[in-house]
Amino acid sequence: MSHRDDRADQLTTAPAADESDADPRIDVSEGEDGRRRIDVRDDAAVRPGTDPEHR
Repeated sequence: MSHRDDRADQLTTAPAADESDADPRIDVSEGEDGRRRIDVRDDAAVRPGTDPEHR
């Protein structure tokens, strides 16, 4: 099982879970200098620092 499949399996096993729970939430890229950049995706359902009740 691939990492993506294993992650999806883990995130969708909860009783109230659905397929969208396994959607990607971040993008990881690597720059020319070898540093990694982690960005929260614009379409992520949950974003750090925001209250889902006030969206």
